[in-house]
Amino acid sequence: MTYHALIAAAGVGRRFGAEAPKQYAMLDGRPVMAHAIERIQLAFPVAHTFVALAPHDRWYERALRLPHRLTPLRCGGDTRAATVRHALAAIASLASDDDWVIVHDAVRPCVDDASLLRLRSEVGDDPVGGLLAVPVASTLKVADAVRRSARTLSREGLWQAQTPQIFRFGVLREAFAQDSVEDVTDEAQAVERLGHTPRIVLGSRTNLKVTFAEDLGLCAAILAVERESGRRSA
Repeated sequence: MTYHALIAAAGVGRRFGAEAPKQYAMLDGRPVMAHAIERIQLAFPVAHTFVALAPHDRWYERALRLPHRLTPLRCGGDTRAATVRHALAAIASLASDDDWVIVHDAVRPCVDDASLLRLRSEVGDDPVGGLLAVPVASTLKVADAVRRSARTLSREGLWQAQTPQIFRFGVLREAFAQDSVEDVTDEAQAVERLGHTPRIVLGSRTNLKVTFAEDLGLCAAILAVERESGRRSA
């Protein structure tokens, strides 16, 4: 069973409000994406770790304390879907259809050991794959054109998707070859459009995605708790 890690790191982080993209922001003395990559490498016996970068990324080579055994791919597109599609094409000579591809956001530095173990165990030998997610806990509102609450949605059966998401290479390649894939926001959505139903594996609410500068403080607090407890958050 062969695993390949694909780290999506081509975002420019416009909402983050810094000169460098958010994956290069320092967290606990290391770039955010160093934490994200290391956790995947420790949880899975990955044969290759590919980092999908924007074509004109000028920070990667200067980033400090990145994990070893990384292969940068300057294949980033205008959307997440384009980046993943280009990366899959770039690794096609190294991956077989039955190989696993673990896609993880470079800006999710706090994914915990227990969630990663569940993902690996529960997906098992599934012919398609699965993803980490957490049940939606808050009440969901639909706003009208002037941002007034127009109606309330039922949260029954709703889950908030996270990464990593793990799929067979052949399934992902077919999914991202579809003409309608440009608007998808994660790999599971692309796979669903083939008629598959990816397995949902319980994640953790500490698996935060860094979007705004203040998210770094929350991530730092999570890492501090991990150090105090001697383990990564569950």
